[in-house]
Amino acid sequence: MLKLSDIKSSDEELRDYYAQLRTRHVTPAWIGGGISIEPRSKAVPHVWRWRDLRPQAMRAAELVGTEQAERRVLRLTNPELPGVSASNTLVANLQIVMPGEIARAHRHSASALRLIIEGQGGYTVVNGDRVPMYPGDLVLTPNWTWHDHANDTDEPMIWLDGLDTPLVRVLEAGFYEEYHRETQPVGGGAGSPRWHYPMAEARAALERLAAENSVSPFDGVILEYTNRVTGGPVMPTIACYVQLLRPGQATQAHRHVCCTNYHVIEGAGYSVVGGQRLDWEDKDVFTVPTWTFHEHVNSGDRPAFLFSFTDAPVMRALDLYREEAKA
Repeated sequence: MLKLSDIKSSDEELRDYYAQLRTRHVTPAWIGGGISIEPRSKAVPHVWRWRDLRPQAMRAAELVGTEQAERRVLRLTNPELPGVSASNTLVANLQIVMPGEIARAHRHSASALRLIIEGQGGYTVVNGDRVPMYPGDLVLTPNWTWHDHANDTDEPMIWLDGLDTPLVRVLEAGFYEEYHRETQPVGGGAGSPRWHYPMAEARAALERLAAENSVSPFDGVILEYTNRVTGGPVMPTIACYVQLLRPGQATQAHRHVCCTNYHVIEGAGYSVVGGQRLDWEDKDVFTVPTWTFHEHVNSGDRPAFLFSFTDAPVMRALDLYREEAKA
């Protein structure tokens, strides 16, 4: 008859055995903390407030030039991931380019997005395509595409950077290359729609769905930005969404196996994330760790538009994605 074995070794024997294993850089799994019943993220819910961030971005523009900094970026770091990133696999950074400045051309293995926060023009060049940048616009610089930024207006340009750098770093798959000139030559045509999703189009689509009462109980009126060629996520490792919460609307709580970073395009309200209330208003950024219940409330008297990006495509590709509503 087959059964579990029961071997009662002395503490002295086990200590001696474990010491021998350590000298060979081996660790017994049965004393290593056991199996995780469900994901428990090291990251915690957190909100970064625009009223705090903008003065610091402007100060950075006074202290550091784009000659000194490859990218003049303020990294938003999770309180429990000090000095690393906003969430486990995705960074949320603030970048500023002042009037007359450029940020030189380069490319890297990390995929990146830009959600424009402030400015009236300026542009990114992606593989030779000039892409305009206006508030609420989503601009993509997918993995290994050449990209540089320029501000040809008389106002600061500030945007949210989202990259999968932590994931690429964990996979030890990161490459980086500088362009042989500071900027790329720009093609003669308009910017490719592959890289550009204007806010005007997203707003119109959301308002149309709201009028049709096409509403998710968990996210209000929500749209996923899709790759214009494949119809799938905008990039293999990052999915992007925009959602509309009507005044007074409160969503139901749910959770999913993907971390999510949010940017408040406009509006005021709060989200309850893992039991913690995160109040937000225009242009704030907040993060929801993986497998953490969250719900949103528009407490204002105007529509709230939220942009978000997640690592869901990675989780789905690895057959690790799941989600559930709160009972």
